Amino acid sequence: MADPTPEHLPQDAAEDVDDLKAADAKDLHQAVREAGEEELDRPVASLFVSGLAGGLAISSSLVAEGALHAALPESPWRDLVVALGYPIGFLVVILGRMQLFTESTITAMLPLVTRPSGWALGRTLRLWAVVLVANLVGTAITGGAIAAGVLGSAELRDAMIAVSMAITELSPRATFVNAIPAGFMIAILAWSLPNARTQAFQVIVAITYVVAIGGFSHSIVGSVEAFLLLFSGHVGAVQTLAGLLLPAILGNLLGGAGIFALLAHGQVRGEMKEDTE
Repeated sequence: MADPTPEHLPQDAAEDVDDLKAADAKDLHQAVREAGEEELDRPVASLFVSGLAGGLAISSSLVAEGALHAALPESPWRDLVVALGYPIGFLVVILGRMQLFTESTITAMLPLVTRPSGWALGRTLRLWAVVLVANLVGTAITGGAIAAGVLGSAELRDAMIAVSMAITELSPRATFVNAIPAGFMIAILAWSLPNARTQAFQVIVAITYVVAIGGFSHSIVGSVEAFLLLFSGHVGAVQTLAGLLLPAILGNLLGGAGIFALLAHGQVRGEMKEDTE
């Protein structure tokens, strides 16, 4: 008996089989690359507003972590439960289609490495700069509002400060190194979502939870914590910029746009050349 492959099935049945198949690496590359090309073409104003919304929304990760920290007793397992709040901001930002700097490291990089050009390089740098600045403006607003007591109770503010103090335990070099796997894993998240389909919620939660319990440095979530500590007087401006923000940004770029994006492109590069010959 012939195998029930799509060519031996009626058209409707063959389409159902295709729908059940997971996209291969080439399909994922194309999906993420096309999404990146759309982002590169967006006006600066649209990118900035979307990035600002993303910076404001990602702050809900710290709020959720702070609420859990305040509600739980001191115990060896508290940090594992507190980390369950970390995915909240990512769920809001990603499912809400807002701009997030670390997610754009791979989506913007694939068009550049696929068709290198001065135009693509300029647009990639423009995208990263606009989204990063917008994200940081959003997290600065939220961090300042929390420090000033505008958002949340005093108990919640103290809990968020306690959660945030963990980022001060790392040197700038350690923050940079810890940010590399965070950038790598968020790039994996962006790469995986086209295949996730109805499991997008679970994929986002699983990957970002690992980032949280691994203690990896995410530049945008970390910037909420850094600005909260700055505006509440726990760290100075120089430490915030040079010790907390910049190392995490550079590490995320290396992990996402550097390591993962090049690996993702490299695994299909030969096949793409074959298709164009």
